[in-house]
Amino acid sequence: MSTRYHCTREELAELLGGEPRYRVDQVWRGWYEQLATNEELTSVPKELRARLDEVAPLALTQVARRVSDDGDTVKYLWQLDDGNRIETVLMLYPDRVTVCVSSQAGCAMGCGFCATGQAGFERHLTVGEIVEQVARAARESKDLGRRLANVVFMGMGEPLANEAAVWGAVERIHGDLGLSARHLTISTIGIVPGIRALAGRPLPVNLAVSLHAANDADRNRLVPMNKRYPLDELTRACADYLQVKGRRISFEWALIEGVNDRDRDADELARLCRRFHPPAHVNLIPLNPTPGWPTKGSSPARVREFRQLLEDRGVNATVRRNRGTDIDAACGQLAAGHHDGAQPVSIETRPRQPG
Repeated sequence: MSTRYHCTREELAELLGGEPRYRVDQVWRGWYEQLATNEELTSVPKELRARLDEVAPLALTQVARRVSDDGDTVKYLWQLDDGNRIETVLMLYPDRVTVCVSSQAGCAMGCGFCATGQAGFERHLTVGEIVEQVARAARESKDLGRRLANVVFMGMGEPLANEAAVWGAVERIHGDLGLSARHLTISTIGIVPGIRALAGRPLPVNLAVSLHAANDADRNRLVPMNKRYPLDELTRACADYLQVKGRRISFEWALIEGVNDRDRDADELARLCRRFHPPAHVNLIPLNPTPGWPTKGSSPARVREFRQLLEDRGVNATVRRNRGTDIDAACGQLAAGHHDGAQPVSIETRPRQPG
């Protein structure tokens, strides 16, 4: 059985065999343009609406919906047909919404400071399971009097380990939900074959690389996949992506006290960013707390100092505001309820040194 946002328009026509083409188009426009539920498709006969629930059901069942104390972040916990669970985060602004979607149930990348990585890998999500997260976010945005402006693939999972399904979702989000490529961002910890596959795709989506260290020794400890795709190989793939797509590369950097917030870390990061033309942009993210990680994020004062160090070295950097920390919805905290009892992961910390 196909789910509502997994089937293509042609597959929907097959599922509704015997219905005229204009009826298929009405349903499709209702789902993607009007963001309507089947009950709201009043231009479609009641019998057909009931049939839609049978042949193309939703893939995500809401288990929980949590709102942050300040009301600007909403986290959904969904259950999939096979019992696996994923999370989606909506970040609300006065006139728009950004949705952070999951691409896998769990994650196999093993980054110890990330709650998803601590939980382990279950399976890839399908195109429909990814698109449905976006469609339902767009519907909530509409109900709140806002527009869905941005989609970031920064939820549970490594998007480029599931590149084919992620790209299928990107095409549907772009072509049917109507978001432009410049408002779609795919994040990766550095899966080089995935970056090269993305460079060959037709849409110039934004590429964000979760870097966290700018030398191989430190990055091997923080991001185990670096042992397979070390920094030289990763930066070459990023440079090629920049050349093909003309979109500035962004590096994500979770600041961890005494681990990657030293002056020398800023020096190394700035040198790496300046390899690109224009230089890569850096998003600084104070490490968010997770049950299985023993160290803590850099202090607000050190975050500001680190940003200034980068700016002084010719690199633009933005400090990303932590949103939804109180509901475990911030970067690195998504675990779909699996982090209870997580075992702490150790990493060597070094005293901060000048320069």
